[in-house]
Amino acid sequence: MSEFTEAMAQLAAGVSVVTVRDGRDDLGTTVSALMSVSLEPPLVLVSLASRSYLNEVLLRQDRWAASLLSSRQAAIASRFATPGRPSARLLVAGIPHHRGAHTEALVVEGGVAALEAETTKVVAAGDHTLFIASVLAVPYVNPAFQPLVRLRGRYRPMGT
Repeated sequence: MSEFTEAMAQLAAGVSVVTVRDGRDDLGTTVSALMSVSLEPPLVLVSLASRSYLNEVLLRQDRWAASLLSSRQAAIASRFATPGRPSARLLVAGIPHHRGAHTEALVVEGGVAALEAETTKVVAAGDHTLFIASVLAVPYVNPAFQPLVRLRGRYRPMGT
């Protein structure tokens, strides 16, 4: 592990699942690089590895969803972090979910919140791509749940 990677692992980050519908298939991945950019208008940013297949798909599909996971959903985060390109429909099997009304992307239920977004700007940044997106809808917010965070290379529940 490089010193930079180790240093950044000291920073706690919320864990989300980003999903997109690509024709007849659904794709998704676990991310810990999702952040609010602006309140007016509501904008978010997600950072994806440039060599990832989801990155390739988001370069041609502007609408996607992000499910902000709760502390009870570490297993879901692990499923979506699996290498390769398993269909997101297989990854959500047995997990409560629905299709976003604005994006048709899979939205995982039971998290702390969910967003539907439309990419407005793409920025190449080293070995990653930054997708800046307008928030189209917030399907749900569950403030009673604790968020799942990634810290020092592991998923951890937030303390109260």
